[in-house]
Amino acid sequence: MFKKILVANRGEIALRIMQTCREMGISTVAVYSTADAESIHVKYADEAVCIGPALSRESYLNIPRIIAAAEVTNADAIHPGYGFLAENADFAEVCSSVNIKFIGPTAKMINQMGDKNTAKATMIAAGVPVVPGSQGLVSNLAEAVKTAQNTGYPVIIKPTAGGGGKGMRVVHEENQLEKALNTARSEAEQAFGNSGVYIEKFLENPRHVEIQILSDQHGNTIHLGERDCTVQRRHQKLIEETPSPAVDDALRKTMGDAAVAAAAAINYEGAGTIEFLLDKHGKFFFMEMNTRIQVEHPVTEERYDVDIVREQIIIADGQSIAGRTFTPKGHSIECRINAEDPDHLFRPSPGQLQVFHTPGGHGVRVDSHAYASYVVPSNYDSMIAKLIVTAHTRDEAIARMSRALDEFIVLGVKTTIPFHKQVMHSAVFQSGVFDTSFLESFRYEKSI
Repeated sequence: MFKKILVANRGEIALRIMQTCREMGISTVAVYSTADAESIHVKYADEAVCIGPALSRESYLNIPRIIAAAEVTNADAIHPGYGFLAENADFAEVCSSVNIKFIGPTAKMINQMGDKNTAKATMIAAGVPVVPGSQGLVSNLAEAVKTAQNTGYPVIIKPTAGGGGKGMRVVHEENQLEKALNTARSEAEQAFGNSGVYIEKFLENPRHVEIQILSDQHGNTIHLGERDCTVQRRHQKLIEETPSPAVDDALRKTMGDAAVAAAAAINYEGAGTIEFLLDKHGKFFFMEMNTRIQVEHPVTEERYDVDIVREQIIIADGQSIAGRTFTPKGHSIECRINAEDPDHLFRPSPGQLQVFHTPGGHGVRVDSHAYASYVVPSNYDSMIAKLIVTAHTRDEAIARMSRALDEFIVLGVKTTIPFHKQVMHSAVFQSGVFDTSFLESFRYEKSI
């Protein structure tokens, strides 16, 4: 087993990984930017190395500095968390070249699934349902027009690299296509350094359902059910739950089998998530694979009583998961608590936390790196906490989440807590019958 793991990340996920490492008797190394000098993950780790200024490209995205920190502290493995370099094949390759274990898939696997166009072709070969669309990247307007005509409008233009909704454009008519294509390419180039795009049929008002998988180095793959991530704003997830209100046992098995087949197609190693779009007819289509741990992994952990970070470490150590079984119980919901102002279109709200009081009680979990007097920086993602609740039924979980949100007190910055409270009281959300257009009809009432 590893003696020392460097965590190449920040905030709550860095702390989360270090907590599991401490339970396993593994020493940890934190890396941090000057903006994060007072972050809890820096104080919690056994060792800490400053790797640069606040700008991500000069710190958390700076591969040479992170590798240097690992070498100077004699770390024998690196856990990338999520975001930053977690799905960077070059980073995984560099780790391998200096004999430091990258806790995650190999560079080849990341490349196979990180490029969405390649991933789609891989899934077709594996027999996994995919959304109809272009057979490869669209290189010019003529190809785009032909693909859209064959597929039928509306279509969506997607970047082959990156994620988070950047570079995506929905096109309803042919006269909109040229402008949308140029805009998507430009945005993709600026965001990911790759202007490649492809076109798919735009599934109107689907649900977003993903399957958590674990694969070891010996060809064994298991799945841990589904997570419903349908409540989104601009392709950014806000609320996640498991099980999905839209998935029954038969569909769960079919989707789970497809996810296992997807992982097996590339001999995957580690934790990963196969993301599907589920239409109103109960048909699902492969969207993408995330070759890392997800922000929303705690809902799966709570429902299946499993530590996914521990599983990642065990798999990276070469241990087998053959014969491992996890039995789901109850219903879990996660709300992302962001330092954003829902009264003003969710604009960022950085600043110092004057009060930070988290809820507790049975079935309540809070993953956070924040504390009273902590300064929320403007340089990084605005999430300051994840609130997770678990109960016997979905109705009970919603009631518990409502109670926990009422107890969550944050002063000094604006947060998404008022928004989440209203969603929990929404009759549509409570019904479980909604799709990705939920927020378009949801009427948020500004807090007084």
